Amino acid sequence: MAKKLKNEKALLKAALDMIMDDAVKRGIVEFESTDSHDLKIEYAYRLLIHDKKISPLPTGQATLPKIRHRLAMWVTHELPADHELLK
Repeated sequence: MAKKLKNEKALLKAALDMIMDDAVKRGIVEFESTDSHDLKIEYAYRLLIHDKKISPLPTGQATLPKIRHRLAMWVTHELPADHELLK
């Protein structure tokens, strides 16, 4: 398993916020308050793959912990270098 990031939980939240805000603005998704957190994580992962912003995990390895880590890693490249979560 890949090395856990220092602020992985907070980075995941930042990634989800960015991806979901973008998806809603583009009019490609509408979430219900009953949608699970895991569903949103999977959706965000698939959207990034669709938009060719990340490469998919190898077949059979797309587990939720790995998807969470992949999203957290992605956002580290999207945030400004001086962002508090990257310190």
